[in-house]
Amino acid sequence: MEIKDTLSAVSALSALAQDHRLAIFRLLVQAGSSGLPAGRIAEMLDLPASSLSFHLSHLKNGGMIRDEREGRSIIYRADFDAMNALMAFLLENCCAGEACLPGSQQEALKETIS
Repeated sequence: MEIKDTLSAVSALSALAQDHRLAIFRLLVQAGSSGLPAGRIAEMLDLPASSLSFHLSHLKNGGMIRDEREGRSIIYRADFDAMNALMAFLLENCCAGEACLPGSQQEALKETIS
């Protein structure tokens, strides 16, 4: 997902703007590139399957997660490219070009979003 405009940023942010969806996304970020099957996500967050399906759909439509069938399971993964694109969009032209973070933190942030 590429964040080019306010509308796509709002879509991504609205996908994350709910406590269960944010918890799911953070869990998938922690899981890294291996991702997690829906059943494991439901178990870890104590969510009923119907609620989980609803929230996964919102996250996928907002471009923040991807899914991939592996055998009988669907594995969900955070879309790190989309997350980085959203952060880059939000921080574009940060602080009018001035250093707004201590040097090492600013360099780390630049590396993360580039």
